[in-house]
Amino acid sequence: MVQVKICGLMNREAILTAVDAGTDFIGFVFARSKRRITKEEAAELAKYIPPNVGKVGVFVNEELEEIQEIARVVGLDYVQLHGDESPEFCEKVGVPVIKAFHVTSAEDLEKIAAYDCDYYLLDSPAGKYRGGNGEKFDWSLAKEQDFLNKRILLAGGLHAENVEEAIREVNPAGVDVSSGVETDDVKDLDKIRAFILAAKKGEANGII
Repeated sequence: MVQVKICGLMNREAILTAVDAGTDFIGFVFARSKRRITKEEAAELAKYIPPNVGKVGVFVNEELEEIQEIARVVGLDYVQLHGDESPEFCEKVGVPVIKAFHVTSAEDLEKIAAYDCDYYLLDSPAGKYRGGNGEKFDWSLAKEQDFLNKRILLAGGLHAENVEEAIREVNPAGVDVSSGVETDDVKDLDKIRAFILAAKKGEANGII
C-alpha cells in the first residue's frame, strides 16, 4: 500500500485537509526553511493529527539533544534527517528515523546499505534548504537499485500530474511532497487533495 506524506504544513486548515484526504504522514520542518515552525507551534498543530497519521519532524544537521527535545514536546512519531547524519547518529535518536539521501548518481544510493532506519527517502540534489526545491532526480537510478526490501520514500519534484508515473517507475513504499502542493509558496488545499487522490489512485490501479 503506497503511503503519502505531506510535508511543510504550517496551519490547521492544511493539516485537516490532508488528514481528511487520507494522508499517512504530516511533516513539520524544524530546519532552516521558509516552511520552518517552532516546536511550540508544531505541538499546537499536532493536536489536529489523529493517531493513525504519523507526525514527522524534519531536521538538517541538528544537535541530537535538540532533536530529542522537539520530538518529546511535539510527540513526533518519526524524525526525518536531511543532513550529513551518520549511521551511528541515527541509531541514537530514540525515535524511528527516516533518512534522506540526495540522489545525483548510483553511488548516492549505495550509501543506504550502511544505515538501519525505518524509511529511506530519496530526494533530488540538495538545494538551498536541503529539500523542498521542487525538482526531480533521475528516477531510473532508483528503479535499477536493489534496496533489499528497505522501505523507500520518493520525493523531489512530485505533484498530482506525475505521482502515478513516479509510483509506476520506482515502486516506492511511499511518496513525499511539499512544494508540489503549493501555490505561490503557500500550501494549496486543492492541490493537497489532488495529490493524495492521484497517489492512492495509482495504488488502486495496481501500479505498485
